[in-house]
Amino acid sequence: MSHNSSVQAARNSGAVKLSMKEKISYSFTDMAGNLLYVTISSYIMYFYTDVFGIPATGAVGAATILLIARFADAISAIIWGSIVDHTNTKWGQSRPWFLWLCVPFAVTAFIAFTAPDLPNGVSKFWYALITYILAAGAVYTGVQTPITAILPNLTSDSNERNIANSYRMLGGNIGTFITSSFTIPLVGFFGTMIGGGDKTGFMVVTAIYGVIEIILLVTAFKNLKEYNYQPSKQKAIPFKDSLKAAWKNWPWLILVTAFVIYWIAQSTRNGVAVYYAKYNLGNENLTSLFNGVQIIGIVGTLAMPILANKLKNKTLTMIIGLGIGALGQLLMPLAGDNVALAVIFWTIGVIGAAIACGMPFGMLADTVDYGEWKTGIHAAGFLTAVGSAFCIQVGSGLGAFLPLEIMNANGYVANAQQSQQALDSISFCFIWLPVIVYAIVALIMCFYRKYEKMEPQIKKELAQRSERLSNE
Repeated sequence: MSHNSSVQAARNSGAVKLSMKEKISYSFTDMAGNLLYVTISSYIMYFYTDVFGIPATGAVGAATILLIARFADAISAIIWGSIVDHTNTKWGQSRPWFLWLCVPFAVTAFIAFTAPDLPNGVSKFWYALITYILAAGAVYTGVQTPITAILPNLTSDSNERNIANSYRMLGGNIGTFITSSFTIPLVGFFGTMIGGGDKTGFMVVTAIYGVIEIILLVTAFKNLKEYNYQPSKQKAIPFKDSLKAAWKNWPWLILVTAFVIYWIAQSTRNGVAVYYAKYNLGNENLTSLFNGVQIIGIVGTLAMPILANKLKNKTLTMIIGLGIGALGQLLMPLAGDNVALAVIFWTIGVIGAAIACGMPFGMLADTVDYGEWKTGIHAAGFLTAVGSAFCIQVGSGLGAFLPLEIMNANGYVANAQQSQQALDSISFCFIWLPVIVYAIVALIMCFYRKYEKMEPQIKKELAQRSERLSNE
């Protein structure tokens, strides 16, 4: 067989070697998503309490908004998974949503960081709740779902999936670095230059990020192709069949459980950083330093596929990431008021978190294979939507709600001198809560390894099925 024939055969079977242009374009998807979503997840608590003037807790408090919204968003993830599974266009199944939702995502994120002059706390509550659900839920989930769902359709080659996923995570890290490093300084800069303080600053910054997000997603739409998407074989899946692909899909259930709990830690680390810097270390601008060093998470992202391929054990790779993340957190109290040491220890945690956070996105593609192997149903949209967006939304909701409740119970008051008890509660949420979560996630992931060992046989049998169908 000639080289060209071999390449064509590989493409026909879905076992595609992606070009560098395609890998970079795939990285743009998460870069775009994180530019706006990390801005929301990192700063919306602070924006609500210290800029918009919403109380931290209570019936119409920020904690209530975030908890209700996240669970509403989680439901939208299930809906979006079914929508993607029912999408059938000449552009593919997941890719067109990058084009269709890039502008709505930018607009809704901008509106979420707009603080209109409303008459009372109840009206502010409803404005914040509705705009948050639109931006971080309905629209962002519609972007996030195809970002993950497209991976099984880009290629069926397991190593290529790992590499493509690492590029995606790399792009996500860059997006996170930009928003984490520059948001607070830019908010202050534009708020001072234009006038209006942080209120104006947040509007201008989210508008800038929105324009960049649109450009990145349009580029990804243009350059990616779903080689493993075969409309003639992958018919629209009824919702009950999507549930069937999830039912008794044990590796998927294990991964979803672990990832929901993991995002409690991820959201807590990001959301409480601004409070820790402002009140415990006495310098709000250190938030940008703490979050900015997350760019060093690229080290973990680059190491992720190398470790996974070297160890031939994705489960162990994720547990190693959790261990490194926990080590960084446990070292933080030793830094005391020494900012340099705190940043070093925080960086260790960032590297571990990058590995632990990145692995499940690639592993989800393997659980799609498992579901198809068990049931004959290729429910990539539903399984990856619930396994990524649903987990992120529920975990992040709990990760925003829990620290605010803990801080409030210990006397936190916005824009005031905090009591020692309040400072201790902020420290607990920022440092110790993630360690507890990491330990729980590592324990759960120990049950995944059994199914990971089955993957070579599953892929072999799926390839044989596909070949039989092609010959019929």
